[in-house]
Amino acid sequence: MTDSLAVAPPRLSQDALARILDVTQQLAQPFNLMNMLAEVVEAGESVLSADKGSLWLYDAARQDLTMRIPEVKPAPRLPAGEGLVGQCLSSREIINVANAYSDPRFSKTVDQLTGYKTRSVLNVPLLGWEMQPVGVLQLLNKHAGVFDESDELLASTLAAQCAVALQRAQLTEALMLKERLDEEVTLAREIQMSTLPTEMPRVPGYDLHGRFVPTGQAGGDLFDLVILGDELFILLGDATGHGFGPALSATQMQAMLRVAFRCGASLDEAYRHVNNQLAEDLPDDRFITAFMGFLAPKTHEIRFHSGGQGPILHFRAADESCEWHRPTSFPVGILELEYCDKPQVLNMDPGDVLVLLSDGIYEYESKQGVQFGEERVARLLQYHHRLPMAELSKQILNAAYEHGEGVSQQDDITLVLLKRLPGED
Repeated sequence: MTDSLAVAPPRLSQDALARILDVTQQLAQPFNLMNMLAEVVEAGESVLSADKGSLWLYDAARQDLTMRIPEVKPAPRLPAGEGLVGQCLSSREIINVANAYSDPRFSKTVDQLTGYKTRSVLNVPLLGWEMQPVGVLQLLNKHAGVFDESDELLASTLAAQCAVALQRAQLTEALMLKERLDEEVTLAREIQMSTLPTEMPRVPGYDLHGRFVPTGQAGGDLFDLVILGDELFILLGDATGHGFGPALSATQMQAMLRVAFRCGASLDEAYRHVNNQLAEDLPDDRFITAFMGFLAPKTHEIRFHSGGQGPILHFRAADESCEWHRPTSFPVGILELEYCDKPQVLNMDPGDVLVLLSDGIYEYESKQGVQFGEERVARLLQYHHRLPMAELSKQILNAAYEHGEGVSQQDDITLVLLKRLPGED
């Protein structure tokens, strides 16, 4: 994905979007790795109208690629950098070839081994966290014509999910080798932290800040701030419970939303699709509270749905008042939705601040069992709203800790602050 304020991604059909979301949610669950990799290849074949597909995995120690899907014995291998798959992995870029045999980079090894005749071939690199090479997804012989830009978009989306699933499987195996729960929680926390933005996106006329302060356990809090098309996507979520399960549920929702928006889904479509999939997947006693919305920087409007996530604070600079908004719907994943209401809209005037806090702040208790509450948050905004958002975040956290009088943090804390700068048109 390119963080750009100019180009919106092409839209995909509802069937294609549903198929991708189906694969994404399956990859977020415990699975047999080879079966699920085969599912990714089959999804690519189905949605891209390809005759065949293959999946090559990269071995960093051996510096080569092995074809794992389909399973052929002996499994074909290619040194990194050789053949179309090797070139694709080395360049970390899609290679779309209309006539394989006319391309000098094409290796005929697999065709000679299997008797298959490759014509058109779409090669997509599998890149994990921090762009680490994982492998290559190939789609072969489009039924009608050659692979186009829309096919590249869809294949890259599937490849991204596949790469993350492969790395997650490796981390899961590492977890299983640990003997103590504390070591498992540490690794789970690392996975969770890796899904959070490392840098705040730049939006002209706005000051943004997001922060996640975990407890000692794996938990279900998360946030996201990312430019999609010409708007800023804003997400804050909290899955019920503690431990590795809620953390996976929260990151599953985040992954499904990103995939949906990359494929051109609207806010309403993504909210409904993801809610309904989680309602099917999550146990009856599990759900996720989530604020998800878009800021349009040109009109200064924030459109949002809030499934059980609240309160939402809109600080109005003109009169230094606090406007509180309650959730717009029930938590995500409780019940299926046939449709969803129109999103709520907030208009951000110069100096206004949107404040999204998880209940780790509002419910932070003192030694006497008194919660921090909304009134203290409102007073902090009225006194400190002129500070940069990173500094305002520190003030809120410090005030909660002081209120706790040494009581240890009992829940994850997540803060997302967005301010329209004064004097900006």
